[in-house]
Amino acid sequence: MLEKLAQLREDVLKKLNEIENLEEVNDLKVKILGKKGEFTAIMKEMANIAAEKRAEFGKTTNEIKKVLQDKFNETTVNLKEIAKQERLKNETIDITLPGRAANIGSLHPITKTVMEIKDIVSEMGFDIVDGPEVEYVKYNFDDLNIPKTHPSRELTDTFYIKDDVVLRTQTSGMQIRYMKDKVPPFRMISVGKVYRPDYDVSHTPMFHQVEGLMVGEDVSFANFKAVLENIVKKIFGKDRNVRFRPHFFPFTEPSAEMDVECGVCKGKGCRVCKGTGWLEILGSGMVNSKVLENAGIDAKKYQGFAFGLGLERITMLKYGIDDLRAFFENDERFLDQF
Repeated sequence: MLEKLAQLREDVLKKLNEIENLEEVNDLKVKILGKKGEFTAIMKEMANIAAEKRAEFGKTTNEIKKVLQDKFNETTVNLKEIAKQERLKNETIDITLPGRAANIGSLHPITKTVMEIKDIVSEMGFDIVDGPEVEYVKYNFDDLNIPKTHPSRELTDTFYIKDDVVLRTQTSGMQIRYMKDKVPPFRMISVGKVYRPDYDVSHTPMFHQVEGLMVGEDVSFANFKAVLENIVKKIFGKDRNVRFRPHFFPFTEPSAEMDVECGVCKGKGCRVCKGTGWLEILGSGMVNSKVLENAGIDAKKYQGFAFGLGLERITMLKYGIDDLRAFFENDERFLDQF
């Protein structure tokens, strides 16, 4: 049996010296050292050897196996090096070719809108603030005079983390935080991400919102209307039509929704504006006295107005985009347009 192994070793070493490609090396290795290989088959015959000779047989077979494994490894390394040198010899690089320019990104359209709005409200004296995206129910609903029976507090409309903690559905919670920390008169604006379980051409689970607040002794509905019209006209241009519609919000009274002429269809009606020619961009109104009192402000002395607008909706109107989901798909063909 040892003679079989010795002969197998000589045959394998001879073949390895003649092989010229890696595929043949791998095939031969499987044929000899694989689970069903010739070397393995001889090893299985050890059971037929006398017990006193098994130690010598085992030692010899291990030595032969190591010799074969080393030779296979050596041959593999040599053939890889030969292949590498051959590839380097045949491949050429034309160093006179011009270089490939790296792709340079640009600001996302939503980022551009955020920067523009911040510039506009800064010129108007608004303090720009931000707050936590994981918010207490107290600030997101309770102190804003939103009752527990309100549909917006349902599981289908809000992401709850715990019974008293949510992913904020609006940046309005910052109004409460700000009012509890400041003494009127003041004006503030909060920009950030908010979350609601919606997904279609005009809604996504995460979107951006701007929340504004102005409180003082002589703040009127006329002030509120003038400020909003000024912001919208600076964003869309003086020729873009706007309108206010009476509405109801628990945190403002009286309340109004503000619409802007659809930038996709120019007021003619399309799927984005649902055929109306208008898109609602913000909710607004005079701050409800209960909200002021919840924030520790004397509602008999002070009054104010608040508004909240969706940045994606503003950006869609500004750039004529008909599907809000395009903002989050990271398609370079879409982003290159801006």
